[in-house]
Amino acid sequence: MKQLSIIFFLLVSLANAQQNSVADLKIQGNKRLKSSFVKKMSLVKPGVLLDSTRIEDDIRLLKRLPSIAHASFQVFPADAPNTYNVFYNIEENFTIIPSANVYTTNDDEFAYRLGLYDFNLFGQNITFGVFYQKDIYDSYALNFRAPFLFTNKLGLAVNFQDLTTQEPVFFDNTTADYRYNNSSIEVLGLYQINFTNRVEFGLNFFTEDYNYKSGATNPSVPQALVVDKMLYKLIYEYNNLNYDYQYVEGFRSIFNFQYVHSSNARQLPDFLIGWNDFQYFKRFGEKGNWANRLRIGFATNDDTPFAPFAVDNNLNIRGVGNLIDRGTGAIVLNTEYRYTLYEKDWFSLQGNGFIDAGSWRNPGGDLGDFVESQNLRIYPGVGLRFIHKKIFNAIFRIDYGFGITPNATQGLVFGIGQYF
Repeated sequence: MKQLSIIFFLLVSLANAQQNSVADLKIQGNKRLKSSFVKKMSLVKPGVLLDSTRIEDDIRLLKRLPSIAHASFQVFPADAPNTYNVFYNIEENFTIIPSANVYTTNDDEFAYRLGLYDFNLFGQNITFGVFYQKDIYDSYALNFRAPFLFTNKLGLAVNFQDLTTQEPVFFDNTTADYRYNNSSIEVLGLYQINFTNRVEFGLNFFTEDYNYKSGATNPSVPQALVVDKMLYKLIYEYNNLNYDYQYVEGFRSIFNFQYVHSSNARQLPDFLIGWNDFQYFKRFGEKGNWANRLRIGFATNDDTPFAPFAVDNNLNIRGVGNLIDRGTGAIVLNTEYRYTLYEKDWFSLQGNGFIDAGSWRNPGGDLGDFVESQNLRIYPGVGLRFIHKKIFNAIFRIDYGFGITPNATQGLVFGIGQYF
């Protein structure tokens, strides 16, 4: 149907030297999603020139929204000469869904996070949800995100979390375990510059609480520490991805920069941290999809046991374990090939083979740390994806990673959504 609409549109454009305009934009197929929201987001509006580029940009943008599984368009003549009605056909996602992440290693570590989110609150693509996490200790969070709350470009996000985990702290070639709590509230302004570029900016007020549990000690490393902090955050995203159900193609870059001000600069000094995620996706045939993520990040290079970049199962290296090391710099590459093994109607089964590799700069170290063998981790593995094509992010993933670098572990990582 979409192909016929494009052909019709081209024939009309060639046959008529006069400028054609849009008589009306009509939305079809949506149930929970408000038609008024789709019209607010669209470049195509009544009275504007009929432009195929605008229509295609609208369709690509709509397919990125959590509430929409797929979108297409049709163009038909209206009653007045040189005017046309544009129809956007919407296939909605079911957007009230649970979230889950479970991860283990061969050291019998076990942690999980369970949540419930609505990604289309009030039919306006507003995200609201909660999660509970068990990682030795109990944690929870509330998240609100409305990218188009005020206009089709300006929105707001508010997040509250109370996270408690057991964190390893590394110093003097030894390790100590601390009970770590981070209680925070964050407010961000969201601005969509244009079709491919957006920014987020705001503040995060949080308190960090460290309490020694076991392991090595050192007089210079406190056994109890409570610090109030303020974090200034800026995120810039370039997004030129194109979605076709579970398949993705294109390039995306996300830059995250933060300045953290501490109320106890003597023990936890102020620091800067920034990282960039480069993502590249390529389709191969009808069933293949190559996916890549490269993260490069650096922070103020203080010689501190509380370095910000973590090595962790659920963040960057599948199978490595739950937070096994820290650093003040990180270079991580995740690459995987996804192949659809079975597909029918709403269901798809994907298999994937992956390689996760990364290296870290030691606190107070230099760039040479990145090539030191003890900082390098390489974990190939395989996995499966069980995909519901009409429920947003309804991808249940199972990955098994096994290390090939010295002193490596192996383990399963479960979760909702693609790993990246």
